[in-house]
Amino acid sequence: MIDRRQMLTTALGAMACAASPRGAVAQGAVSRITAYSFSFPALNGGDIRLADFAGRPIMVVNTASLCGYTPQYAGLQALWTEFRDRGLMIVGVPSNDFGGQEPGGEAEITATAQGHFGISFPMAAKTFVKGTNAHPFYKWAAEARPRDVPRWNFHKYLVGRDGYLTDSFPETLEPTDTRIKTAVARALADS
Repeated sequence: MIDRRQMLTTALGAMACAASPRGAVAQGAVSRITAYSFSFPALNGGDIRLADFAGRPIMVVNTASLCGYTPQYAGLQALWTEFRDRGLMIVGVPSNDFGGQEPGGEAEITATAQGHFGISFPMAAKTFVKGTNAHPFYKWAAEARPRDVPRWNFHKYLVGRDGYLTDSFPETLEPTDTRIKTAVARALADS
């Protein structure tokens, strides 16, 4: 039979070891994944590696060409124009997940985003943003913010300079809304 004092001493020793940095490493603690771990295939070839924008706030927006919110492309471009020189990156992620509103391919997406709205920020190739086939970035974001997942086209995630999600904005909120601009300014000010 083990006496209570010996059991208490053993338990306290184990807790102290687990609380120490060496104990954490010994127990296999894993660092948290950041957005910089992900990349998207680019619309016009190559990759959009979020690690290339490390230390900068990034807004990731799922887009669609035939959506009632498609005019938000103009607001995204305005936001990009206003804040890009201060460090903001925007990545558009076309998706056909909501209402089949992005049925076309590269040419059609390019015609809408760049041709009609003059988008100059990076655009990903058409991507799944929900369900089991969702892009790994969207799975990561859904795990980090399960109540703030895209419910329609033009959902906006804001990644802070540290690579973690700082804000999420629904499709109903225009990109030039004061709440979004304030969040972007705050993310740019964080060091």
